[in-house]
Amino acid sequence: MRMELAEYIDKIECKLINNFDIYKNHEINDLNYDLYAKFFMRNEKYLLVKKAVIYAFENNEHVLMKHYKNFDNNDYNNFMDNLIKSIKTVINPSREHMSSIVTGVIVADNVSEWDLEHIKKSVSKFRYNKSFAFGYKGWAEVRLVLVSLRSGLVSCNKAGKEVISLYNL
Repeated sequence: MRMELAEYIDKIECKLINNFDIYKNHEINDLNYDLYAKFFMRNEKYLLVKKAVIYAFENNEHVLMKHYKNFDNNDYNNFMDNLIKSIKTVINPSREHMSSIVTGVIVADNVSEWDLEHIKKSVSKFRYNKSFAFGYKGWAEVRLVLVSLRSGLVSCNKAGKEVISLYNL
């Protein structure tokens, strides 16, 4: 099943629009993402008045989608470096921060035949978790999804299996 990039981004945007703030062509750490979506949820318990907060916690999610015409190992390594660096930019750990999930979505028109098996294996084995201040300021996890528009391939890491149906063609 062959799908065009604009059609795919519109499909994902329609799925996310109700819960996420969506930005197209958004730059983070000198890398331009075709789609950036962020979701913030804050829960709090208060006593009698809303200003008397007993406790509060935040759960956040960020989706960073990048398109490549021809995707190879160098592109994969650059994307992963930027994705991990983006954690410092998009996540603001605080006393009330509980968790953040960063979903990196690689959308490729064509994945190099030489690199395809290596990239698929790297994506499925990828794992990244980070705690802030020994967990007192929460933690972050990275989901990784690879989508090949030409071949219809959708691959993900273990954490990405929770949302793989969202990114299917």
